[in-house]
Amino acid sequence: MESGNQTSVPEFLFLGLSEDPELQPLLFGLFLTMYLVTVLGNLLIILAVSSASHLHTPMYFFLSQLSLVDISFTSTIVPKMLVNIQTENKAITYTGCLTQVYFFMVFICMDNLLLTVMAYDRYVAICHPLYYTVIMNLPLCGLLILLSLFIGIMNALLHTLMAFHLSFCTDLKIPHFFCELAEILKLACSDTLINNILVYLVTSLLGVGPLSGIIFSYTQIVSSILRIPSTGGKYKAFSTCGSHLSVVSLFYGTCVGVYLSSAANFSSRRRAVASVMYTVVTSMMNPFIYSLRNRDIKGALRKLISGTFSFSWFCHLPWVWASRMTQRE
Repeated sequence: MESGNQTSVPEFLFLGLSEDPELQPLLFGLFLTMYLVTVLGNLLIILAVSSASHLHTPMYFFLSQLSLVDISFTSTIVPKMLVNIQTENKAITYTGCLTQVYFFMVFICMDNLLLTVMAYDRYVAICHPLYYTVIMNLPLCGLLILLSLFIGIMNALLHTLMAFHLSFCTDLKIPHFFCELAEILKLACSDTLINNILVYLVTSLLGVGPLSGIIFSYTQIVSSILRIPSTGGKYKAFSTCGSHLSVVSLFYGTCVGVYLSSAANFSSRRRAVASVMYTVVTSMMNPFIYSLRNRDIKGALRKLISGTFSFSWFCHLPWVWASRMTQRE
């Protein structure tokens, strides 16, 4: 295939997870199901937190923001993939591809930083309980969310604007199911040294930095829990961190798995399959982890669902009465 430069890039072509036509309906059904479960599960978390007054605390405020980011993160990738499978057209425009890169990087960066903020919240709650309400006040919580959003936007803008200056060859096939910056850089004919340096530098700062903060927070948390004399007190203190620790392990575990698969020179198709874990599965599993391991969330979800059914029954009641009156007449 020719590798000559072209001044304008009309579109990229996704190779996807598989090119087997018989597997496309299965992939469509699988990803549609995972996407609907992700959106519904995270939306229920947001509604449960907003509707229950006893959940209006920093811990659950950050959880609702994480759920919102997970919905946005998954919506950046999966709908386009579903449309491509359904229409049998795996193309994406150059502008559309870089737009997807931008929003993907914004939301994955926010996801990463929110997990760090939530670890800090648990650190303050367990290590400094008397000062918790003073330290974790509403202005600080709002500032931490805005700071996470700002860093995510700046990070995405930096990489996207740098990618706009690249020229590409005629081979524009992306061995993935979404536009990932690393795969786009591999297709460029121009020098990508500065782009790659920025990717490694920023990834190191935004990966190692927040992870170090989480490790430090949990080191202090474990140290404080071990000093609690009663077994019940230790269990109660650790139970407030169990869900967050599970989500952190899932998020960083899948990200490290994808990185190791790249470092081991696995095929692009295998890396694409591994990427499903942190792009789709993690966002889908978060609501289950928090709802199954947290009594407050389970109670709020139970009330929300029962209230929804009661409301729908109440709205349906006039039609029942009207039908009965018509039958009597």
